[in-house]
This record gives sequence, C-alpha cells and structure tokens, in this order.
Amino acid sequence: MCSEDSVNLSLDINEIKKCLPHRYPMLMIDRLEQLRPGIGAVGLKNVSVNESFFQGHFPDRPIMPGVLIVEAMGQTAGVVVAKSMNLSESGLVYFMSMDNVKFRKLVEPGDLLRLVVTKERSRGNVWRFKGEAFVKDALVAEATFTAMIVTPEKK
Repeated sequence: MCSEDSVNLSLDINEIKKCLPHRYPMLMIDRLEQLRPGIGAVGLKNVSVNESFFQGHFPDRPIMPGVLIVEAMGQTAGVVVAKSMNLSESGLVYFMSMDNVKFRKLVEPGDLLRLVVTKERSRGNVWRFKGEAFVKDALVAEATFTAMIVTPEKK
C-alpha cells in the first residue's frame, strides 16, 4: 500500500513501484524528491543508452522520444496522486488530455531528466498538473495534462 506522509523528501524505486503499476520497460522514473502529497513533486529519470526505445529512436543519433518525457511527467504526477489518495499499485492513472505540450531541447543518453510537476486542481478522481522537464538547468519540455484515477475491477 502506498501510504500518505505529510512530506517525503525522497522516494526510491521500490517505493515508487508500490505507488505505480508500471514496470520495465514502461516505468519512466527512478526516484522522487521533494514529494508533497496533494501539491507536487520532482521526479528523476536517469537516461541510459540501454533504454529499449533507443534501438529505433534513432540508432545513429539516440534521442529520448518526447512522448516518453511527457509519460515520465505523468508518472511523477501519478505518485503524487497515489500518495495523496492512499492508493496501491492497483490504481491506474489514465491521461485524459495534454495541452500546451512543447519540446525545447533534445534529451540524450547520459542526461539526468528532472521532472517538476505541480497540481493545478483536482476534483474527485480527476487531477490537472503542470509539468516541466529539465536537463541541468535547461527546460527541455513542458506540458499541462489531466488524468483520471481508476481502480480496476478484480477479475
């Protein structure tokens, strides 16, 4: 169970896996820092040349796909929601919309991607976040996105 704390400065990969159902190769965050349930967090992604998507994007010039950067923002926000609502890994977060998505710079193997997400609003199981992705101090991507939290029925 992903338990709620008033402030967690950091979550390691094992704690993240308690909050999200994603697993390799779709788990896009390695650590969370400055987690504030109901408010926001900073996610970290170590971008490695061994990532499966680099085999085809692009073999001679590996670049992290922009949609996966937005996915990493969404997963960071998903942990914020899980911690805020005391959800387990069985809770799913589905994107509903993505607005004002902009890709500013390339993300390459060896980069440390810092994902800053801040809740703009929430109503019931629908949450809206502003996300920004940085490499060092350079803004590489940004988006505003809305997600719905769903607890799947047991089969």
